[in-house]
Amino acid sequence: MKTLESDLDTCLIFKIDRETFGVNVSKVVEILEVPHITKIPKAPAYIRGVINLRGTVLPVVDTRIKFGLAPVNDTASTCIIVLSIDCGAENTTVGVLVDEVKAVLEINESTLAAVPKIGGKYDSEYLKGFTSQGDDFVMMLNIDKVFASKDIVNLKDHMAATNPIA
Repeated sequence: MKTLESDLDTCLIFKIDRETFGVNVSKVVEILEVPHITKIPKAPAYIRGVINLRGTVLPVVDTRIKFGLAPVNDTASTCIIVLSIDCGAENTTVGVLVDEVKAVLEINESTLAAVPKIGGKYDSEYLKGFTSQGDDFVMMLNIDKVFASKDIVNLKDHMAATNPIA
């Protein structure tokens, strides 16, 4: 039997365009200001490039493009959330570019509304559910599904093998 306390998830809330999203903080490694991002030729459009994160290659995903939105110039609020992603038998680290980090909140799992099965802007397999926060709906992301793309893992492995950052 679950207790009320075990139903609570601590979540990082962020904005992309006018939408509000959340991820479990257990997946968050750190939050970074946007440094210089090195472009990678022939990478998928949603991969902005890579950065040097303390001597390791970190692929950076532009969430606006990944979610089918128009790209925009970075602002002072734009940041990179570094996430630990389950990719089958292994974990990988990926940076995701977001417009703004809003808050860290406790969200009760039992209050998540189910993802509608009919059309929507975002692929329902990417969402765990919806919750409300004030006047906003928060879309809770299944982060392992959204960013565990073989393109990201392959790019990271290729870059580490052929051009390690010293």
